[in-house]
Amino acid sequence: MSVFLTLNAGSSSIKFSAYRLNGGLSLQARGQVAAIGAEAILTIDRQGRKESRGVRAPDYQGALASILGALEPDLQGRAVAGVGHRIVHGGDWFVKPTVLTGDVVERLADLEPLAPLHQPQNLRGVEAARRAFPGALQVGCFDTSFHQGQERINRAFALPRRFYDAGVKRYGFHGLSYQYISQTLRRDRPGLADGRIVVAHLGNGASMCAMRGGASVATTMGFSALEGLPMGTRCGQIDPGVILYFIDKGMSHTELTTLLYQESGLSGLSGVSNDMRTLLASDAPEAREAVDYFAYRIRCEIGRMAAALGGIDGLVFCGGIGERAPAVRRQAIEGLGFLGLAVDAAANERNAATIGAGPVPIFVTPTDEERVIAEATVALVAESAPGHAPGRAPDAARLESLR
Repeated sequence: MSVFLTLNAGSSSIKFSAYRLNGGLSLQARGQVAAIGAEAILTIDRQGRKESRGVRAPDYQGALASILGALEPDLQGRAVAGVGHRIVHGGDWFVKPTVLTGDVVERLADLEPLAPLHQPQNLRGVEAARRAFPGALQVGCFDTSFHQGQERINRAFALPRRFYDAGVKRYGFHGLSYQYISQTLRRDRPGLADGRIVVAHLGNGASMCAMRGGASVATTMGFSALEGLPMGTRCGQIDPGVILYFIDKGMSHTELTTLLYQESGLSGLSGVSNDMRTLLASDAPEAREAVDYFAYRIRCEIGRMAAALGGIDGLVFCGGIGERAPAVRRQAIEGLGFLGLAVDAAANERNAATIGAGPVPIFVTPTDEERVIAEATVALVAESAPGHAPGRAPDAARLESLR
């Protein structure tokens, strides 16, 4: 029986999952190593049986070793047919799930400066999975792919055109999450799926996406994973003149990178924590100010995304903060009645699936990037099997053979 694994390396955690084919894709176990560093915690959920423990994971390599150890009971007697990886940046080269050959990984490494918190970790995960499962197909799924269809006006900066042609443009991120939300709307709310939807993916990394007909029209992140909303440790929107000022003051490239990616955002604003749960529980005025700023920026970007769409037919919150922080959602929507947005206070407090009280529906929808990755991995493993006709979707018999 075959097993399919996924690895999803974020800026401070690694999520993982194990699937089997059993009349469809069946989740066997999922979990994460959170707070990678001195206080790392591994959590694993086997179909409702959850356990958590501290692990020695000072870095991403340690976290991966902990994950492989935790999954050992799930792998006994089963072959790992494929490992799917979330890859944050695919540039304009990779616009669909791709087998991660050595040449592909080399090209992806060239994009590390555009996503320094994620891309190196993503690729280390690929290398570790190759060593652990040399017979498995390694598949990359790219956060940038979902946004590739945007019009040039939404991707360009007001720079000389030669820079756009050289790749200096908005790429957008969190595409696997947005793809899952788009698919979920298509399945559960088909009447709304073709409309103008704004999705807020809010977590330690945060962005928003304007979708029409399930496709990306505009997004808050751009050339790198710094732009747009403030995040756990990333600054979000900033005047480029501030960067020039820091350079004039003698700040080095390394110091700037550390400042913008690791010392800013909620952590820098509050001086308390990058964790929204800690900030909401804190009495420190600086913590309150960081939350206020975060909610204010979300409110502004909801308006900008609605403008890009020419209106709004629905708003979706997802991601750790989006799914589990009622206070942030409530504060972000305050004052947006002119867009038809209002919150049902009681539904919002219990994190209900539908929390709107105005004419425009508001949803809280758990995202599942790992399932998107797993489905793509299964498809590519089936396509790579001997006898498969290139360009054709795998048939049911071929998928069944992977069991």
